[in-house]
Amino acid sequence: MSIPKVLVADPISERGIAELAEGKLLKVDVMTGKSEQELLAIIGEYQGLVVRSQTKVTAKLLEAATNLKVVGRAGVGVDNVDVDAATKKGVIVMNTPGGNTVSTAEHAFSLLMAISRNIAQADASVKSGKWDRKSFEGVELYGKTLAILGMGRIGAEVATRAQAFGMRVLAYDPYLSAARAKALHVELIERLDEIVPQADYITVHMPLTPETKHMLNQERLAKTKKGVRIINCARGGLIDEVALYEALKTRQVAAAALDVFEQEPPPANFPLKELNNIIFTPHLGASTAEAQESVGIEVAQQIRAALLQGEIRNAVNMPSVDAKTLAEIGPYISLGEKLGQFLSQIVSKRSNALNVNFQGRINDLNTKPVSRSVLLGFLRSAGGGEVNIVNVPGFAQHLGLKVSESSESTSSDFAELIELTATGESGWASVAGTFFGTTPRIVKINGRHVEAKPEGVLFIFENKDRPGIVGEVGNLFGKHGVNIAGMSLSRNEVGGRALTVLNLDSVPGPDLVKELLANADIYSCQTVNLS
Repeated sequence: MSIPKVLVADPISERGIAELAEGKLLKVDVMTGKSEQELLAIIGEYQGLVVRSQTKVTAKLLEAATNLKVVGRAGVGVDNVDVDAATKKGVIVMNTPGGNTVSTAEHAFSLLMAISRNIAQADASVKSGKWDRKSFEGVELYGKTLAILGMGRIGAEVATRAQAFGMRVLAYDPYLSAARAKALHVELIERLDEIVPQADYITVHMPLTPETKHMLNQERLAKTKKGVRIINCARGGLIDEVALYEALKTRQVAAAALDVFEQEPPPANFPLKELNNIIFTPHLGASTAEAQESVGIEVAQQIRAALLQGEIRNAVNMPSVDAKTLAEIGPYISLGEKLGQFLSQIVSKRSNALNVNFQGRINDLNTKPVSRSVLLGFLRSAGGGEVNIVNVPGFAQHLGLKVSESSESTSSDFAELIELTATGESGWASVAGTFFGTTPRIVKINGRHVEAKPEGVLFIFENKDRPGIVGEVGNLFGKHGVNIAGMSLSRNEVGGRALTVLNLDSVPGPDLVKELLANADIYSCQTVNLS
């Protein structure tokens, strides 16, 4: 039997390389800095590939990687890996989500201190031969208010350091429970627009998703205290750089520090470079000797486990189960993730408990991976690329979300059923799904019987049960060019409240929603995107 080969395409620590090569059970080739063309010529020889952020693992590269079984990303983000293409090719993609937590938190806090005391500007002034003390007067951290946007592992570490300096710490995170916030000794603020005006400092630690892109935009920057200071060591794109430029020019924002950018490296004519009240670092959050060594060792151990024992750790595109079990429960895993994703969009974000109830013959199977997939779907928008099928229970625990699993031997209406219920301070919501033959269906929403495909865009609205209402809604959607692909109706009584679920070909725009809610017989509506 030939020895599996692993290509290390980006630099990792020497200890990581030694860990990979230990016992000579794998043949390890270190070839960094190769172009895509050079990689295309050699990738077919390798079963394992180790990258950081430099090498782009594209669909084209994966197509040429005829023997590749696993890609290990030494770091959190997998933006440089085409995960969908890897999944289609049967290639496992792993990351190392915990290795750079402390390093990134320390860097964020270092930048916070630097912009408080004008350290970079004062250093440049002295080196130029000046001794200008008056121009670089700073501010103290003690007694100031820090707003942390995103209370994952890194945000929590920043909070600990800020508290040690005597700062008041506010936290915004739609997925953080009140109990967990209390344990972290931070004040939980419900809305982003409520936390921004209170802060002397703002640091962002969110994943980049459609919900969080430009979360600090022109409108929100205008709501800040005049003289606020802002730090971003998370992801480029969380802050609108054009809006930040204007706010820094007018001194609405007194100072800012960026370690990440919407385009990396930023272009030569980057407008923010003109300003003297902003400092930059070239994506150094994880660039410490300890973090580099940690992620190098971690990715090496994961690659060895996958290629030598078939054990999967920190996979972002598959559950940690053997092939036989996966074949049996694969459809349920897919349905569970869709149901979790659906529920996360109809329930209050401040959920503190999630129950997964299995009814009927599904209980003959191993349901643990299905529960994991439910949780992954429920928390995916909270964790972005950081959360995966392996680490999602720990992520839920960190957020203070209590997850339970229950079972019933039979179901009153279906041969088998997966029903999810989320509860929180502002109420509860539920969704249930099953299979009609081999076709998945959503069959209950908040206890109301419906039938809808768990795919694409769904639009749910409550309305008065009266003649003509369905036609009016259909005409309105047609007027706005939104095609209805499917419809399910449910009512509690004749003339009472009806629940309607539409499968749509596209997301309805705000004008359509506004016009719909202007109808007095439409009580509420929600859009759920399962794309």
